[in-house]
Amino acid sequence: MANLSTRFFGLELKNPLVIASSGLTNSLENIKIFAESGAGAVVLKSIFEEEVYFEYEEMMRKQGGSHHFHEHLDYFDYQIKDENVKDYIRFISDVKEAVDIPVVGSINCISSGDWVQFASKIEAAGADAIELNLFILPSDLNKSASEASEFYLSTVKAVLAKVNIPVSVKISSYFSNLGGMVKELAEAGVAGVTMFNRFYSPDVDLNSLSLKAANVLSSPSEYVMPLRWIGLLAGRVECQLAATTGIHDADTAIKMLLAGADAVQLASIFYHKGPAYAKELLAEMEKWMDEKGFASVEEMKGKLSFTNAKNPGWYERVQFMNYFGEYNG
Repeated sequence: MANLSTRFFGLELKNPLVIASSGLTNSLENIKIFAESGAGAVVLKSIFEEEVYFEYEEMMRKQGGSHHFHEHLDYFDYQIKDENVKDYIRFISDVKEAVDIPVVGSINCISSGDWVQFASKIEAAGADAIELNLFILPSDLNKSASEASEFYLSTVKAVLAKVNIPVSVKISSYFSNLGGMVKELAEAGVAGVTMFNRFYSPDVDLNSLSLKAANVLSSPSEYVMPLRWIGLLAGRVECQLAATTGIHDADTAIKMLLAGADAVQLASIFYHKGPAYAKELLAEMEKWMDEKGFASVEEMKGKLSFTNAKNPGWYERVQFMNYFGEYNG
């Protein structure tokens, strides 16, 4: 029987299957099923800075610009943040009491500041690690790439200075120097980097001629982007790596491990198949490893990474060249 144990978030995990932050991990009952089905760890639904600001703005709108209300804006701002954080802290405590797998608190940041303090509260509540879900859409034409990168690094360093539990970062691919950014995050002291975030994206409704939300859940074809970058960076940066987005079955999870991932984070597939699918997925991974003669995840991890592959050029090839010409549909 294959040994599925691995290490991510700076923690020892019994297997590389991590339940990614999502609406599914905002339910204690779901988390219990994930744990009973064998998941290696669970990342709780993020506490979103944007949600707090939305609640704040909604309160301002309902008050209709009252002068009396504006005199107390700082107080209401504090109250809203405080209540949101209290609810999140209580949830962490409840989950820790209910399951015996690592529980990771998640903060979705668009700025720093008070959120650094909230990281300390997440640690105090008993979370085993923290995942910083960081993203700035690089749409500000007046902001340089270095300014955006500095936000990530300064936020990470501020949180690391406040807590003693491991801190990982979930990032997007929106970097002009992605490999260099991961290297800098690793050197800053993060325990791990998860690639890549999946975001809300706009779409166009041709009937109403209006904007709408694109598909919320990932599709199986989306795994190729994280696969490339996991393969390119595995063994070349000083932190653990996890793959996420587009991982809908055991085969894709195995591909990520072979490319060099220490863990895989899944969410979308569980919306389709339910939390109990984790047990089936792990069984399929273990069966494949036994059939291929891999005694452990450690033995197979990174076997096909850029560093170890017989032809590493596959990871750096970006043009179709003659392959596209031979495509016949």
